[in-house]
Amino acid sequence: MTIALSLLLVLAAMMLSFGYFLSGPKYRGPVTDHFDGKKFFTPGVNPAKGLGDVLRWMMNRKRAEWKEQKDIPFGEAPPPRVGRGTRITFVNHSTFLIQTDGINLLTDPVWSERTSPFKWAGPKRLRPPGIRFEDLPKIDLVVLSHNHYDHLDLITMKNVFEKHKPKIITSLGVKAYLDKNQITGSTELDWWEEWPLNDALKIQAVPAQHFSGRGMYDRDATLWSGFVIKRPGGNICFVGDTGYNESIFKEIGKRCAPIGVALVPIGAYKPEWFMSPIHCSPEEAVKIHQELKAKQSIATHFGTFPLADDGSDESIIGLNNALQHQGISPEQFIVLKEGEGREF
Repeated sequence: MTIALSLLLVLAAMMLSFGYFLSGPKYRGPVTDHFDGKKFFTPGVNPAKGLGDVLRWMMNRKRAEWKEQKDIPFGEAPPPRVGRGTRITFVNHSTFLIQTDGINLLTDPVWSERTSPFKWAGPKRLRPPGIRFEDLPKIDLVVLSHNHYDHLDLITMKNVFEKHKPKIITSLGVKAYLDKNQITGSTELDWWEEWPLNDALKIQAVPAQHFSGRGMYDRDATLWSGFVIKRPGGNICFVGDTGYNESIFKEIGKRCAPIGVALVPIGAYKPEWFMSPIHCSPEEAVKIHQELKAKQSIATHFGTFPLADDGSDESIIGLNNALQHQGISPEQFIVLKEGEGREF
């Protein structure tokens, strides 16, 4: 055996070992229409691309421009509570502070510099979070849509848990990973299951079209979801991370009406041959807005981390073009600046 081959085998063994170390616990439960006993899936949809397609994409990437802007000032500290109505503040990526009817809620919180298992590699933050972590009000609830690094940021979750001790609602299988990392007391929901927040509010997990995994051995071993906060005066839909699926969003729009505000992803969609099973394009985001029958939508999942080949401004331009083509006012599907809060 040559020295080169020996080194290659050692490297491969190290990669496999590290991939195993990164992998999270696997969900075990009864077979359903979206769980085969080992893996989750979106019914009627081809799965996300495999390793061969990943290599094909990586070898032929055509990355559009990303502008690093680290000098953007933080937004003002949000109010401690919003007793009546709803205030939504954009932090970054898929992280929002939702303040409604006396409850303070964070979606998929990320304050780290990279969305990666490494501090020295992986997608790097190119715009700062809109709110200082220290300026957050008391957080009562965190919702985690799935376990990808740009949605379940372990460092941030540990900091949130240590400081605020919030209730955590997440998708099937993610609780075991949180427990393993001393983030305890979470509740995991299957699609369409509900959990009461108080006498007036409930939260419901809803389907999405995506995948899951943190290492090489836990692909689709936990569920991915969106969430709907059911409240008097209009529900709030956090779509999560998803490809476009007409039947899913029409069903959510039907079951969860009326939706007052929807948080809908618009970025990380190119090349579409590779990304479309897992991330919707701006044009598809507008379709989701329409099929949810949302009174208003807010753009998510753009502008912070370069996760795909679309540029930092491309998804916003695409959204505005799609809205114009459909004759929809930009005020019905808004793009907030980091740190900007709106009353609804």
